[in-house]
Amino acid sequence: MESGFAVTPAIVVAELSEKYKRLGREFGPRYDFVKARTSIVPLEEELARLAGEISFERKKRVKGWGMADSTVLATGRRSGSRIVTGDPHFKDLAEETVLL
Repeated sequence: MESGFAVTPAIVVAELSEKYKRLGREFGPRYDFVKARTSIVPLEEELARLAGEISFERKKRVKGWGMADSTVLATGRRSGSRIVTGDPHFKDLAEETVLL
């Protein structure tokens, strides 16, 4: 984000949509905010393959690590972006993440 370029993996849009629905809140304005300020990265074949490889390795070390986590990490690595998250699954990846 230091460069002003930000990406959002499509899986994050799915997770946020589900969260807002669960909370009984409208997601539309938040989605518009994300779309206006970031580039939404679709889960395409090569990214999915990389996420699978990451998932295999991370699940050996991080309890509760999921495929969505792997997809986020793969997207960050492929785009050369740091990941901004509050997810404790990423705490050992200090060089790749900014923990909130």
